[in-house]
Amino acid sequence: MERAGFASDPNRAMGRLVPEEESSFRSCFQRDRDRIIHASAFRRLKHKTQVFVEHEGDSYRTRLTHSIEVAQVARTIAGALGLNPELTEAVALAHDLGHTPFGHTGEDALHALMRPYGGFDHNAQAIRIVTKLERHYAEFDGCNLTWECLEGIAKHNGPVTGELPWALAECNGGFDLELHTHASAEAQVAALSDDIAYNNHDLLDGLRANLFTDAEIQRLPIVGDCYAEVDRKYPSLDPYRRRHEALRRVFGVMVSDVIDTSRDLIDASGAQSVEDIRHLGYPVIQFSAGLWAQLKEIRAFLFSRMYRAPSVMKVRAEVSAVVEELFPIYLNDPKQMPARWHSDIEAAPDETALARIVSDYIAGMTDRFALQDHKRLTGRSSLDPDIG
Repeated sequence: MERAGFASDPNRAMGRLVPEEESSFRSCFQRDRDRIIHASAFRRLKHKTQVFVEHEGDSYRTRLTHSIEVAQVARTIAGALGLNPELTEAVALAHDLGHTPFGHTGEDALHALMRPYGGFDHNAQAIRIVTKLERHYAEFDGCNLTWECLEGIAKHNGPVTGELPWALAECNGGFDLELHTHASAEAQVAALSDDIAYNNHDLLDGLRANLFTDAEIQRLPIVGDCYAEVDRKYPSLDPYRRRHEALRRVFGVMVSDVIDTSRDLIDASGAQSVEDIRHLGYPVIQFSAGLWAQLKEIRAFLFSRMYRAPSVMKVRAEVSAVVEELFPIYLNDPKQMPARWHSDIEAAPDETALARIVSDYIAGMTDRFALQDHKRLTGRSSLDPDIG
């Protein structure tokens, strides 16, 4: 498909922090995508959770399956809008690299522990991973991604203003990502695709967990119409196929709305280049106002019935305690960390630097490894009977 003038052009990319000879058969954005897929942090997403802790069931989404779903949606939207699909996919695949074990619960706990040392932010941690912590290449730390890909990871949710998270400030000091502007349309697509994916799959995961029923979500906007359409077309469908058919239609409604709304916004903006997109002062990839209002109603339902469900809150408290107990153990006895971390520990000039190394280590853990290490260091089991 012919690319739009406002799409990111790999032939005009702004380079990498460490200059490299580019591939003769892959564009720079394809190379970014491939490096993200081969990153250790990407593989670990297989055992990091969204809402449920990993041991609770094999059918629930993990950060890895979520990232793959986001990338699939993002490629579809990027293709429809004439954007660069490889850059879009790279940002989508990288957007959750910085997440801790135990989802946002783990992040909240780690941020509180890190508050005296500059805090913790998962988006900034993703930048730290791809610029510092991945150590596989001979000539550089990180993945040496293009400026455009780093910009997309840092700014896919919009400009970053005010006091910067320390990990992002560290990167930005050596490679100015123009954090005051919006990101490319490709990165904006990745951000909206994240919303589309979790709005849909959290409904499905909540149903599988018996936190609510099909009858209850049929009272929600968008969802009810999709169930009704399936019932009209397939009146005798079994419950599981009925559910899948309805929720895939919810997916389709959101994707179609973003494509139609964004195409109109781009046309109205007059943007002719990716720089025009960055400096418009507003995102061009959006839901329509009507659909956004309906999605807020769905999110409110999920917040009360899923994210704050008593069973989920009980597990949240338990996994918060795991992170809260691991952090001071490592800070006071950092040699409990694996040997490959010891050179960084010995080079740490002060407690802040040491705390940030401990934060990097804990943030990189999978759910299962965090539970196992907690048992090793405290002698107490948490959550998973197999670990006790």
